[in-house]
Amino acid sequence: QVQLVESGGGLVQTGGSLRLSCAASVSIFSAYVMGWYRQAPGKQRELVAGVTGAGSTSYSDSVRGRFSISRDNAKKMVYLQMNSLKPEDTAVYYCNTKPVAYSWGQGTQVTVSS
Repeated sequence: QVQLVESGGGLVQTGGSLRLSCAASVSIFSAYVMGWYRQAPGKQRELVAGVTGAGSTSYSDSVRGRFSISRDNAKKMVYLQMNSLKPEDTAVYYCNTKPVAYSWGQGTQVTVSS
């Protein structure tokens, strides 16, 4: 059974940084495009960043230039470096394949105070 376990969230001030990690027990991990998603209170879950098995990245307009996604195929890990955080980045962050193929993990809460 595939498990997605996110960690690294927390409470930071505006302008701060956090690094999120995701451990994915996915077979043939390198074959999947992986993504970081987030869901703010009262809003739909949205994709914010994606990374191919070869390392090509993509970002939503709202985070481009501030967030950086990466992966370690040998460790089956996906990372999200978040810099220059804003209050509007407050959300629960999840990882999953892109498109979504597995059940969501518990996510990790990121709260940015103004």
